[in-house]
Amino acid sequence: MKLLRVGTAGAERPALLDTAGTLRDLSGIVPDLDGSVLADGTALERIRAAAAGGELPALDPAGLRTGPPVAGIGKVVCIGLNYHGHAAETGAAAPAEPVVFLKAADTVVGPEDPVLVPRGSVKTDWEVELAIVIGRTARYLESAEEAGAHIAGYAVSNDVSEREWQIERGGTWDKGKNCETFNPLGPWLVTADEIPDPQALTLRTWVNGELRQDGSTADQIFPVAEVVCYASRFMTLYPGDVINTGTPAGVAMGQPDPKPYLRAGDVMELEIAGLGRQRQELKQA
Repeated sequence: MKLLRVGTAGAERPALLDTAGTLRDLSGIVPDLDGSVLADGTALERIRAAAAGGELPALDPAGLRTGPPVAGIGKVVCIGLNYHGHAAETGAAAPAEPVVFLKAADTVVGPEDPVLVPRGSVKTDWEVELAIVIGRTARYLESAEEAGAHIAGYAVSNDVSEREWQIERGGTWDKGKNCETFNPLGPWLVTADEIPDPQALTLRTWVNGELRQDGSTADQIFPVAEVVCYASRFMTLYPGDVINTGTPAGVAMGQPDPKPYLRAGDVMELEIAGLGRQRQELKQA
């Protein structure tokens, strides 16, 4: 299923994109698409049955904003340097174990909401990423089978980053990762049953119409299942939590000088095969 949330920010309603591409209203079935719904097998079956039975009213998508596909996200866990190509372009060795950092949940915005270039920023960068959405509470997982059973689905994520603040200003990466609007997510949460092999997905980014990233999750150093198991050793993962699994080569930081960092007025477009497409215009904060 392709699950999404539509409407003005803070007042989104749950929806489904059916196999014919028609937007359907889920608000008569579930109150929202949050961790409690993703963890509720009965609720998900009600959604499937209503969709299959043609019971869901259609929504007119014209002028309708798409919000983040998950409400009430508790945390966003991120994996850095998780593609061989991206590690190579930044001059870093492939890490021996996953590099883990956190983004605040309030960085998450809709897939077509504006992204704000922070005041004083000169090195704002793009990162298309496969996002995992957790569907069951996960603690100390040990196998790929266990990891798969705890994944509700997948989405497109843009791990927007300010490289000077991330790398050059001391401390951890937090300053360059947690600026407002720095995590567009969506358009859809695609349930895990529709993604049989998350290690065979193409990821692409265009900036002002120019293809900048063209990679595959096959290039991940630590695959999806390993990332979920690893993270679950250090923190409890709850339904609705998001894991950004890293970005392929092609970010601005990896380009020759002068590096094409983002400015107000630029447009980012990102897509992952089967998971949909994002578009954000950059504005000044």
